[in-house]
Amino acid sequence: MPAKDYYQVLGVSEGASADEIKKTYRKLARKYHPDANPGDAAAEERFKEISAAYTVLSDPERRKQYDQMRRMGARAGFGAGGGPQGPGFGGATRGWQTIDLEDLDGFGGLGDLFSSIFGGRGRARSRGPRAQPGLDRHMEVEVPFKTAAMGGEVTVEVPLEEPCPRCHGTGAEPSTKIETCPQCGGSGQVSLLQGGFAVQRPCPRCMGRGTLVESPCRQCGGEGSVEKRRRIKVKVPAAIEDGERIRLKGKGEPGLAGGPPGDLYLVLRVKPDRFFSRDGPDIHCTVPITAFQAMLGTKIRVRTIHGSKVELKIPPGTQGGTRLRVKGQGIESEVRRGDMYVEIEITVPEKLTDEERARVEELAKGTAGKR
Repeated sequence: MPAKDYYQVLGVSEGASADEIKKTYRKLARKYHPDANPGDAAAEERFKEISAAYTVLSDPERRKQYDQMRRMGARAGFGAGGGPQGPGFGGATRGWQTIDLEDLDGFGGLGDLFSSIFGGRGRARSRGPRAQPGLDRHMEVEVPFKTAAMGGEVTVEVPLEEPCPRCHGTGAEPSTKIETCPQCGGSGQVSLLQGGFAVQRPCPRCMGRGTLVESPCRQCGGEGSVEKRRRIKVKVPAAIEDGERIRLKGKGEPGLAGGPPGDLYLVLRVKPDRFFSRDGPDIHCTVPITAFQAMLGTKIRVRTIHGSKVELKIPPGTQGGTRLRVKGQGIESEVRRGDMYVEIEITVPEKLTDEERARVEELAKGTAGKR
């Protein structure tokens, strides 16, 4: 395990979102970058810690594995300095050493954990910057009730990171010098000591790019990418439920060193309708009728989710809360075609004319004592 907690290094909580981790890292990286603190060894060391923490926490899979290692740290006997203790390691740290992660495969899968978190085998060497996939993005999108039920399209405005148009992704001001990083030799990787192991990490000086720029691009600040908001049309399948996700491949953040972009996940939030509600593929609605209509019976016309209207016969003596089923007027799902259920609500007038009151009183006398 790393000697320092990566969440503490960045100053974020264990439940921090990917965007929160990214924003915090960028803020700290600008503050402690060696170019902004020439000759400051403490700042450079702090920058290395920040970069190491971000390398793990910014990658969902590595972060998951790291969280697993944090939870098992005490049980597995990892010391405060991060080195393994106990059976199989002689019970004591034997000084810094380079160990191939394959040698750990016999210890409960620790080799796989280290390999996943630290990006490869401990003795690996790269001839160029290591390609890294971009981060996935997640955002919520409101979908109209009818679109969620019947399917259709929604227009979504999403933030997308694109190569900077000024520097074309290099991070350097046009016509300025770009040189090979002296710390990693252009590989984009460095070997760092972690808890008794020499592991490969993206170079903290060049951020894994393998190059340094003489003058950072004025438009993107040296990031090589800029955020733009794009309006895109998204196809919504029929019968979706609130909370379902749609994946837009390659619409996440751009990768590093030629790595593929991440994906964009849209979490769909279905807006409520004033008239309809849903229970799976079935549609429900409530229709008010007067007490006289309920007593005498009547016919009513009710609109459906499909835009048409159906005529329903209300039998004499219908009680409030009665549900009438209209077969096949729900929505089509993978399982079945839904029905429409119309619940009858009986309304009583708040005011009566003298003539109406007299008739009601006469009716009341005639029904007195009857059940």
